[in-house]
Amino acid sequence: MQVFGAIGNAIQQLPFPGKQQAKSEFKVINGKEIAATITKEIQAEVADLKEKTGKVPGLAVVIVGTRGDSQTYVNMKKKKCAECGIASFGKELPETVTQEELLKVVQDFNADPAVHGILVQLPLPKHIDEATILSAISIEKDVDGFHPLNIGALSMKGREPLFVPCTPKGCIELLDRSGVSMKGKHAVVLGRSNIVGMPAAMLLLKRDATVSIVHSRTVNPEAEVKRADIIIACCGQTQIVKKNWIKKGAVIIDVGTNAVTDASKKAGFRLVGDVDYEDAKQVASMCTPVPGGVGPMTIAMLMRNTCDSGKRAYLNEHKRKSQEEVVGEDKRMKTSS
Repeated sequence: MQVFGAIGNAIQQLPFPGKQQAKSEFKVINGKEIAATITKEIQAEVADLKEKTGKVPGLAVVIVGTRGDSQTYVNMKKKKCAECGIASFGKELPETVTQEELLKVVQDFNADPAVHGILVQLPLPKHIDEATILSAISIEKDVDGFHPLNIGALSMKGREPLFVPCTPKGCIELLDRSGVSMKGKHAVVLGRSNIVGMPAAMLLLKRDATVSIVHSRTVNPEAEVKRADIIIACCGQTQIVKKNWIKKGAVIIDVGTNAVTDASKKAGFRLVGDVDYEDAKQVASMCTPVPGGVGPMTIAMLMRNTCDSGKRAYLNEHKRKSQEEVVGEDKRMKTSS
């Protein structure tokens, strides 16, 4: 009787036509919460480094001109440094600064042992060559991850860069900490910028995803995106991804930050992503909101890169000094004998 009872229970669980199925639950990937957890981890690591070496990591931020948005970003980074226990250094230069003068500032920070990360706030004025400036940053201090050698290592199988660009790194971290496996999954990246799209695609490849990049010349972007298990949207097109673009159960990381008019807001606008979030909730299994998704992760990854750089520099220095002391003691013992 117990056997028949077990069979009967199993039959009741079968999805017969007309039987209502439980709706899969949508999960918000909360970038603020995950970034806060990472910040606490960095605080602990910085405190441990200070206890061991008496020193802390340092981040230098260089800003050219008086753009309001750039100034806001710089202030956010300074505040985050203070929160993490990281020393911050800043240099503000006028819009008229020459390329040679800017290079001198970068070179000075390269030579400063208290600085472990250098960030030149983009965009730069048109008379300054961005590639020249970014290439001048020491690869050991390239916490933005844009040095050609770091990008080159990222694109090569079996190589690991010293630093990965912060926003793409944050996207992968969000997937990892949300329990999303990338191995064998079909991932689509919307956008091919040097800052987000291309590095994100390379990171997904390193995690054994099958990767497609959708861009402005893609013939049928909707069909390509519809095949994706994982979507990273970073094309700068306001809410271009609708629910009919999204495969059932897909996971979405929305990097887009677009301002749309909203009279109900004090500022007169609100921020939305490249994905129609309310649409996505009806189809996707997980999605990041805008704001509160990728944004907080970008600055958290900058702190992570700076912390890692400081630890690498100071612990290597500490190890070298310890080895020198051992060698010195060995020489003294041989001399005395």
